[in-house]
Amino acid sequence: MLQRGVTAFFLSTDVYSFKLTCHMLPKVAAIVVSHDSGSTLEHCLQCLETQEHALVNIIVVDSGSSDRAYLRSVERREQAQLLCTENIGFSRANNLGFGALAGDIDFVMFVNPDLFLPSYFVQQALSFCEKDSEIGVLGPKLLAYDLEVGRPDGRIDSTGIDRKWYGRWYDRGQGEVDNKQYDIAEERSALCGALLFCRIAALRTLGGPVFDPDFFLYKEDIEFCLRLGKQGWKIMYHPDLVAYHCRGWQGERAAMSFELRKTAAASEVLLYKKHPSPYMLWAYFKYLLVVLFRV
Repeated sequence: MLQRGVTAFFLSTDVYSFKLTCHMLPKVAAIVVSHDSGSTLEHCLQCLETQEHALVNIIVVDSGSSDRAYLRSVERREQAQLLCTENIGFSRANNLGFGALAGDIDFVMFVNPDLFLPSYFVQQALSFCEKDSEIGVLGPKLLAYDLEVGRPDGRIDSTGIDRKWYGRWYDRGQGEVDNKQYDIAEERSALCGALLFCRIAALRTLGGPVFDPDFFLYKEDIEFCLRLGKQGWKIMYHPDLVAYHCRGWQGERAAMSFELRKTAAASEVLLYKKHPSPYMLWAYFKYLLVVLFRV
């Protein structure tokens, strides 16, 4: 009887410890903003649902899709929550999703609908963030994904965002073959908004919206990173974190519509109004080139 009682005690203790450990695991959620994203959203959500460190919630914000039939699969998912709105732009849609998060979330991922993750991504991202409490936002090595053939094509999509000497922001390494030339973990000025793994405690120090609602599309990720960096948080790129990005226009500027090019140029002017810099001259010059000559 005594041995049976001791065994029962240790079994119950193990169960309690297991439950306590599970309860103490960081809670991670994801926010995905969709807009006519039927070709990629399903795969994106499958990648989020099969993470080894399970997400507690996946919020999909549809910002004015022309046909929302493809969103029916979202409504059938127990783990997902669907919010629909008119086309309010990327920043406002992400802020809407952020406002719907539970109050006990520790980390949130902002994920583009054409972004695919390996199953270990969240677990690995958490391990990096737990080793350095000053990391406010963590970004992966983004590799290009060819949707037509259904696999990565070996090229880099982004390893963080840099700025040319004259002021133009660009995704570092975009279009290059990945030969591990950017395989050093380091702080960056900004990270690509296709995937941002963020510490909630850092976002709360912003004292307002996560993404500036004045940005409809483009450059909102840069503005967010600059603002967060000014609060003393690290904007960290880590090459051991890998994700795959379809990027609809595959970096070909000629394939972008005039309206999108104009929006991108206007967003760069707005960025330098928010964060004053001599580079404003470049931003105005670029905007005039787009508007007057449609370059």
